[in-house]
Amino acid sequence: MTGFSEDLYTEFKRDWVQGAKRTAVAFANTDGGIIWLGVDDDGHVCGVPDADESMRQATQAISDGIRPDLMPFISVDSEDREGATVVAVHVGRGSNRPYYLADKGIRSAGVYVRSGAASIPASESAIVDMIRTTAGNSYESAVSLEQSLTFHSTENAFHGAGLAFTTASMRTLGMVNADGVFTNLAWLLSDQCTVSIKAAEFSESSKETFLDRQEFSGSLLDQIDQVAAFVNRRNRVISRVEGLKRVDEYAYAPLTLREALLNMIIHRDYALSAPSLVSVFPNRMEFLNPGGLPDTLTRSDMFNGISCQRNPKLANVFYRLHLVEAYGTGIRRILADYADADTQPEFNISDHVFRLVLPRKRLPDEDMHSAQSHSAPAVSQPANDREKKVLDYIAEHDAVTRAEVQSLINVSQATAAKLLRSLIKRGLLVREGSGPSTRYRLAGLGNK
Repeated sequence: MTGFSEDLYTEFKRDWVQGAKRTAVAFANTDGGIIWLGVDDDGHVCGVPDADESMRQATQAISDGIRPDLMPFISVDSEDREGATVVAVHVGRGSNRPYYLADKGIRSAGVYVRSGAASIPASESAIVDMIRTTAGNSYESAVSLEQSLTFHSTENAFHGAGLAFTTASMRTLGMVNADGVFTNLAWLLSDQCTVSIKAAEFSESSKETFLDRQEFSGSLLDQIDQVAAFVNRRNRVISRVEGLKRVDEYAYAPLTLREALLNMIIHRDYALSAPSLVSVFPNRMEFLNPGGLPDTLTRSDMFNGISCQRNPKLANVFYRLHLVEAYGTGIRRILADYADADTQPEFNISDHVFRLVLPRKRLPDEDMHSAQSHSAPAVSQPANDREKKVLDYIAEHDAVTRAEVQSLINVSQATAAKLLRSLIKRGLLVREGSGPSTRYRLAGLGNK
């Protein structure tokens, strides 16, 4: 066309070809533009042989081959230019960016942007920026960059709670958007989730000497179970009998630990790449989470039980699975547990970090031991790698036999029996049954 050339907003094609979809995607992801059909690359008007057919092909290709739905931003018409019929495909800047080729997905091979007169693959950072802009402040509603997801753990959790886990329920929960694409919520619940929780136990009140450290990833529903097992194994308990009842006293109330862990997972800012941290010290546990309070919530609001959820859809999943009972009660429950304690929990909050410190409660037998001797440690710990291996095995399998210990650590019957007696004497294991049916379980976790 006389006086026209290809530029940021203009593309010429002799007729509609499948490659023109890349240009439509690029215009929608940038500032819009027009694809002229019936014009050579040099701007010479050659016309299209059948304007109606060209318009049909363009409309169908864009409707079927581009996601999300771009048709609200498309208009197609024909006109006479220099004695020939040309077709103008008008593409507006879309409101649900990034747009991508349906057969390529949300990756550089499917997402294009306009650069001068060329349509080029978008970088991963550009794709992420478009996703964030479209989703606003809702990380969980944004489209997931990873679309090859499986949900074995989540499916098991739903079935265990007596709930259906179907394509329809995934859409209702917000795991799949209106275009059938997985959201970040789906990614967080998927087996492929790479956000993590790092847990560590230290021998002193400073972080100088590790006793143990682990990192958990995968579905958040797996992570909550794994990190709960980690802290529960380090939550000392003593038991006494009152009448016909057994009464357990814990260094940390199990419900308080549960609230701390659930708050850490549900209210985390997953847009930040740093892991959550759980640290176990001889005198306290710390739970550090990326992300401070939501912008609309103050520290005073939090203590008054006002709930402003950063991840409401994730919270709803946990609610449906009966992992949380009511919104806005967790902090008040933690404070109520320490109402009569000499040392209170600490809530250290900055713009990008939320840190909860739970003081360890002294148990009655520790007060007695303290009056007699100051040399005894407050909590028994595994003395060597063999003991740690046995305790980890029991944590995973619920119980162990003496023969299983022999095989696990490759020792004689006498050595296995001696190790088990030592763990019982130090309050780490309890023995159940007698003879061939004797089994050993972790102390303080209850009997199944």
